[in-house]
Formats: sequence, structure tokens, C-alpha cells
Amino acid sequence: MTDSSNGSTSALQSTTNARTVETFLFALQDEDFDTADSLMADHIAWQNVGFPTIRGRERITKLFRSGQGRMRFEVKVHRVAAEGDTVLTERTDVLEFGPVRIQFWVCGVFELHAGRITLWRDYFDTLNFLKATVRGLLAVPFPALRPTL
Repeated sequence: MTDSSNGSTSALQSTTNARTVETFLFALQDEDFDTADSLMADHIAWQNVGFPTIRGRERITKLFRSGQGRMRFEVKVHRVAAEGDTVLTERTDVLEFGPVRIQFWVCGVFELHAGRITLWRDYFDTLNFLKATVRGLLAVPFPALRPTL
């Protein structure tokens, strides 16, 4: 027999966690690093699969702040799925460095505990990222190649 109150609590928690992740991503987009910082657990791990893991809320926030004014982040969330403490995102991320705009597809896995993000793991195709970088560089002299969301 299933306890329906646990199911509804779990569904509510899943929805809350999904909103937390979306709030986090949009805070990064808006350079609202105080909000982003408040949504990360102290011991968070940020993994871009295939690259070194960055550990710790303070370290990650410092990295975000160091790019302020030099780099811009934009996100378009296509899908969000959540079950319990795990949230999956399918999205397009944009990194802008001056006139160079790099736009690429990302699948993210987030784990949350006590309402804060403890794991942020992004998967993306490195070749696709490299092609996006080349396109971004070529779009500087040829603006018609500049990607848009």
C-alpha cells in the first residue's frame, strides 16, 4: 500500500527543487551571485564531465565573480525533470567573451539536500563545444554566423 501523503510531499519537494535549480541558473544569467551563492551548499561539487571538479561554495562563487564584466552567461532551459532530491535539465548555454558568443547544448544533473544544491554536474559534447567556439570566432567578422537563442 502506498502512503499518498508521502507521494504528494515528494512531488512538492521535487517541484520545489526544480524551481531552485531554475532560480540558480537564472541568477547566474543575471549576475546575481548573492542569490546563486545562497542556493549552493557549502560542500557543493561542480563537475563539467571530462574536466576537473570544482569543490566548495566559496570557491565557485569567487570564480563566478571573477568573470563579472569580462564574460556573460545566458541560459535557455528546454526541459526540467525532478524526482526527489535530483533535478535534470536539458538546456542551451551561452558564454560570451566580448564579441565572441559560444552557444551549446547541455544536460545537467543537480542534487539538492535541505533546499541547497550539493552537486552540479553538466554533460556536453566537447566537439559540439569546439564547433560552437569556431562559429563564435567566425561570427566576429561575419555577424550573420552569430548564434541566437
